[in-house]
Amino acid sequence: MKTKPTPERLRELFSYDPDTGAVTRRSTGGTGTLNDRGYLCFKVDGALIRAHRIAWVLAYGAWPDLPVDHRDMNKQNNRLDNLRLATCSQNNANRPALRNNKLGIKGVDLHKGRFRAKINVNNKLIHLGCFDTPEEASAAYLAAAQKYFGEFARAA
Repeated sequence: MKTKPTPERLRELFSYDPDTGAVTRRSTGGTGTLNDRGYLCFKVDGALIRAHRIAWVLAYGAWPDLPVDHRDMNKQNNRLDNLRLATCSQNNANRPALRNNKLGIKGVDLHKGRFRAKINVNNKLIHLGCFDTPEEASAAYLAAAQKYFGEFARAA
């Protein structure tokens, strides 16, 4: 990415309402475009910047040093109370089961006819055990997610 615009430059170009989460371009009132991952983005001095990062800079006066996570997983909900800093591991914990998950249950897959629970913590895969039902495996994943990720834990 090109050099990040300064907080002053962003204040020149954008307004932000922390209660509604609306980020708008001052000159045109433009509301940005959605990228292929569903994030609202704006072009700023040749760089495409996600609206939630602009909102963070406008609210706090500096670029975040960690990823900015949407608590409710709604990538377009940029209300300040929905945004928080997160490590990459925490940010990944607050997401649904991946699309390629055949069972649709986060942290659970089918292994030799049983339901295996596993969790990834700081790029280390931890096996939680094999279970007779998907519900038991899901409960094991959720307990581990609570232990390792606390408020960032998400079961679905």
